[in-house]
Amino acid sequence: MPVKIRLTRRGRKKQPFYHIVVADSRAPRDGKYIEKLGMYDPTTKPATIDLDFDKALDWVQKGAQPTDTCKAILSYKGVMMKKHLQEGVRKNALTQEEADKKFNEWLTDKEQKIRAARESEISKLQKEEEQRIEAEKKINQERAEELAKRNAEQAEEEKTEEQKAEPAEASEEQAEEQPKEAQEPAAEEKPEEEAKAEEKEEPEAQEEEKKAEEPKEEPEAKAEEQADEKKEEDTNQQEESDKKEE
Repeated sequence: MPVKIRLTRRGRKKQPFYHIVVADSRAPRDGKYIEKLGMYDPTTKPATIDLDFDKALDWVQKGAQPTDTCKAILSYKGVMMKKHLQEGVRKNALTQEEADKKFNEWLTDKEQKIRAARESEISKLQKEEEQRIEAEKKINQERAEELAKRNAEQAEEEKTEEQKAEPAEASEEQAEEQPKEAQEPAAEEKPEEEAKAEEKEEPEAQEEEKKAEEPKEEPEAKAEEQADEKKEEDTNQQEESDKKEE
């Protein structure tokens, strides 16, 4: 049965991480596997690799074939280097002590390179962050300057409008005051004219009252005369009737 060391995908959409597994080459990518060797997360900077070194070396020595990505991971962790040295020991080209010494030297050198690469990556990220912050500060400063300029222009426009409006208001006030001054003497003359008109109207009113009273007196006098005449007639008729009775 051909055995492979490969990756199986885990995680969510656009946020993957992978398990490093030993599986049958005929099995599907995310199907059953024989043994799990570690985990690989490429989304972090630098990438996170968690590997069981002894188990991986054991499966490689047994003949398990890693895929290209898994081979790069195993080489990065030193599994392939250890296998190469152990092959030399098996063929008596090296002693175990020499193989261990060479592997330790390679491992320390590799760790230094990894540390330097990680530090450079971190410094690069910090530099990018500083550049981003500086760019944001510059943009904010430009926006503030533009806003201050716009506010200054708006204030200047308002000032000019106020200056233009002041003469117009003054002319309107003068125009309002002139009719008032013209109305005041007219108002003063008006009471005098009214007084004269009232003086003329008084005798006319008295004459009208007299005329209205005169017709009223004449009918009253006529009525009294008629009443007196009637009384005289009645007395005369009564006297005549008394004479006839006698």
